[in-house]
Amino acid sequence: MKLIREILYKVDINSVVGNTSLSINKVEFDSRLVSEGDMYIAINGVNVNGHDFINQAVENGATCIVCENLPENQVEEIVYISVLSSRDALAVISSNYYENPSSKLNLIGVTGTNGKTTVSTLLFDLYRKIGIKSALISTVKIVIDNKSFQANQTTPDSLSINKYLNQMVLSDVRYCFMEVSSHGIDQSRIKGLDFKVGVYTNLTHDHLDYHKTFESYRDTKKFFFDQLGNKSFAITNNDDKNGLFMLQNTKAEKYSYSLNSVSDFKARILESSFDGMLLKINNSELWCKLVGRFNAYNILAVYSVASILGLPKDELLKALSTLDAIDGRFQFYKKNQITAIVDYAHTPDALENVLKSINEIKSINNNLITVVGCGGNRDKTKRPVMGDIATSLSSKVIFTSDNPRNEDPDLIIKEMVNGVKSSNSSKSISISNRKEAIKAACQFAQSNDIILVAGKGHETYQEINGVKSEFDDFDIVKGILNQKN
Repeated sequence: MKLIREILYKVDINSVVGNTSLSINKVEFDSRLVSEGDMYIAINGVNVNGHDFINQAVENGATCIVCENLPENQVEEIVYISVLSSRDALAVISSNYYENPSSKLNLIGVTGTNGKTTVSTLLFDLYRKIGIKSALISTVKIVIDNKSFQANQTTPDSLSINKYLNQMVLSDVRYCFMEVSSHGIDQSRIKGLDFKVGVYTNLTHDHLDYHKTFESYRDTKKFFFDQLGNKSFAITNNDDKNGLFMLQNTKAEKYSYSLNSVSDFKARILESSFDGMLLKINNSELWCKLVGRFNAYNILAVYSVASILGLPKDELLKALSTLDAIDGRFQFYKKNQITAIVDYAHTPDALENVLKSINEIKSINNNLITVVGCGGNRDKTKRPVMGDIATSLSSKVIFTSDNPRNEDPDLIIKEMVNGVKSSNSSKSISISNRKEAIKAACQFAQSNDIILVAGKGHETYQEINGVKSEFDDFDIVKGILNQKN
């Protein structure tokens, strides 16, 4: 139990009705989860306004209500606290309730359009290989040492984040590697967290259905670095045009990494194949199992973070050389001299990076067959761009469904096709059934050809009209190739 006044520290309060010396059992922002003696925080959500459920929270036993607008009909025994922002209040209160767990370990946040999951997961894998207790908060999963939890959002809500961080502290975890999404930043989910390191990967066309403009999307990412303290480290990709912009106002100590620019951490690709890459990082050579120029950036980001955090160079290089590609990120399977690659590329830039990486490695005589779709209920403007990129950089393209959600998959495909140049129109066909599209790609493929299945990556489901069904790109393409004579 915690005293109300104790967990209100640093909350922007407008007014208080009642006695803040009373104690509460726990904090909730979902009225359905409220029980006797709880604090309920009413959030103005994207689809639901928590203020509409204050009465339900009181009926369920809430003794304290935190809200932006005080209800007209107040219950005498209940403590009401009016705040400037319920979202900000939830973040600060959550941190206070769990006694600021982020300050008791090394929290590393990774943000950017592409590479967040890969960099965060590789860092987690790296530290575990060395034998250091670590944790991961990612799109794919949340892991505390050896215990995994299901991830529903790239950046969880602030109450869940602090709950997990507290579990990490109790489990003697020393490092936590966390994806930081633009939604998470904008919705104050990371407010009040004490980040040791902030990492910027890149910024490309994505999430404009939410942010509306690229400038708004960019500035939201920058806000993460603006909030870093003077005892933190900020690391940026110097090759990205927004890299230096991100760190303009940060109080943190600044570092940079790049493949092309003068930076603190510099890498060069010496050799590249489907089996891996030989990199030169500063003055050291490193063979890694990951493939593609974009993964060279990811490896370099990992090297930069670990170096700044004090990991000995020899130990770091040795561990880096053992890291495997993460599920759904340039994950490949070879059968009957055909190589199938599954990748999460779901933005124009990510798709272009993967296709260019494959073209750099493959023989000029071998075909690259791409299966690609776009998700429904998401940014529509990227669809024709991705259609153009796919057909410009592939020998053949099969447009198909991704997760259409509540949209018509055939209309999504049509919007992708609309971006195809007339000179490339003969390269593409459309098959809305994703399994059939993958099957067709396998049938088209000849000896030494490459198949890229893009878009879903690590996702093991397909969502159609709100219904999720099991669908694993890697398992499906593997199964079809194994059946092919």
